[in-house]
Amino acid sequence: MKSAIVASTFITSALAAAGAYQQCGGSGFSGETTCISGWTCTVLNQWYSQCLPGAATTSTTAVRTTLTTSTVAAGPTAPATPPGKFKWFGVNEAGAEFGQDTYPGLWGKHFTFPSNSAMQTLINQGYNTFRVGFAMERLAPTTLTGTFDAAYLRNLTESINYITNAGAYAVLDPHNFGRYFGKIITNVNDFKSFWTKLATQFVSNPRVIFDTNNEYHTMDQQLVFDLNQGAIDAIRATGATSQYIWVEGNAWSGAWTWISSGNGASLVNLRDPENKMIYEMHQYLDTDGSGTNEACVSTTIGTQRLQEATAWLRANKKLGVLGEFAGGANPTCQAAVKGLLDHLKANSDVWTGALWWAAGPWWGDYMYGFEPPSSTGYTYYNSLLRGYM
Repeated sequence: MKSAIVASTFITSALAAAGAYQQCGGSGFSGETTCISGWTCTVLNQWYSQCLPGAATTSTTAVRTTLTTSTVAAGPTAPATPPGKFKWFGVNEAGAEFGQDTYPGLWGKHFTFPSNSAMQTLINQGYNTFRVGFAMERLAPTTLTGTFDAAYLRNLTESINYITNAGAYAVLDPHNFGRYFGKIITNVNDFKSFWTKLATQFVSNPRVIFDTNNEYHTMDQQLVFDLNQGAIDAIRATGATSQYIWVEGNAWSGAWTWISSGNGASLVNLRDPENKMIYEMHQYLDTDGSGTNEACVSTTIGTQRLQEATAWLRANKKLGVLGEFAGGANPTCQAAVKGLLDHLKANSDVWTGALWWAAGPWWGDYMYGFEPPSSTGYTYYNSLLRGYM
């Protein structure tokens, strides 16, 4: 989302000693080893124990392994999507990109990874796509061309594998806004090197989707084109030919500004030799479209803000996905969200799906939080969203 810095606001509550889903043990850990009431310190591996709901268990199924490449359980690929149905419908998973002012940071203190149990709850309900945000600075801590951090890659890979082995799609989302350590990425070859290494890790997993970068903004339009095309070229060169690639635009990749920003005129010329490129757009419903206010402009704003993007997709024979959307927990926003989803469904010949912003274990009482069982967005919108599966 445009105001990703808002994520740091919610880390404060997570930093309380041994709070919900916080680290409570592991090799070299020196913090609190007991959890708040109703939560139990559970060993996940020799390096990390975490406060999880309920009584202690000795199950080994929750232990993170040391996989370094991604695999997927055998099974059929997704069939063609019938008219009026979405190919992808799910949520963003925020957490691994948190702590943007602290690199590399500590797992469980500055950043976290998705909760498998929470994702499984959503999968059981029919959500089939999870866009997993992560920080390029943690995966490639020295340079974009440098060696990946083994521990961060391992944990990211295990989250991705959990999703895809459950039969869902996992979107790899470098949540970096076209930047690396705060500076605009201008070296396309370095960007391609990063994507070569990342795609190689997931080359054999057909349920992985590659998202070139989250919300490029205030950048030269040609550079945004070049970075997207460079990522496509690098990914395909690894042999990753079965996966979809989601490309994003300048100006926070907003659907409502897709034409006025210049994205439409420029990015229409992107090319994927496998013809599996999807245009990812984002859309919030508050006054400035930033997703920072729980109020929505009107009950019809969701439909209104998609009109031009829909027309562009159809006119240019392209496919799109709404990679982020959300609204506040109030009747006006509920009607606006319903209108947005109704519009996408009615135009499913060009819109392939939508993902709510956002699930993740550290959101607390965040207005859009979609973490089962009690986050604000989840309790208010889950029944509505399930009607679009």
